[in-house]
Amino acid sequence: MKRLLLVCLAALTVSAAEPARDGQHDFDFEIGTWKTHVKRLTKPLTGSTTWVEMNGITTVRKVLNGRANLVELIADGPSGHFEGLSLRIYRPESRQWTLNFANAADGILAQPTIGQFKNGRGEFYDQEELGGRAIFVRFVITPIDADTIRFEQAFSDDGGKTWEVNWIATDTRVKD
Repeated sequence: MKRLLLVCLAALTVSAAEPARDGQHDFDFEIGTWKTHVKRLTKPLTGSTTWVEMNGITTVRKVLNGRANLVELIADGPSGHFEGLSLRIYRPESRQWTLNFANAADGILAQPTIGQFKNGRGEFYDQEELGGRAIFVRFVITPIDADTIRFEQAFSDDGGKTWEVNWIATDTRVKD
């Protein structure tokens, strides 16, 4: 298990040849209100191919003078109602972000994903348990253009060799 964690952490390591950059403003592009379309795989890592879809609104606000932001997602679909909250906090010493998510349905703050933006793309990782198995979680944020963002979560139960996408959200900016 330790080896698996090291593999994931290696993906986040900045080489000594790369100049350190201040990523404190990496999420500034996302501040505002967004229409959200979510697709979620109902039973990840089981071979299931059943997806449910929801539509809603995401609101992103700066907090802590821009060193953090608060994301609120409210969505509805045939599978029901969803409310979630993510507090993203910048860590200046590592130049990385922690993404801390809570689902209103259970009120539990999930294990944070940790990562950074590189070449405009955010990649964040953590290690969790799913169905009694240790898995890796990868969360990718890709700005498509100034008004569209794609979010993708994937799980791996083989140490990061393969990934199964289980959450895709596409956000479109709501214009004033």
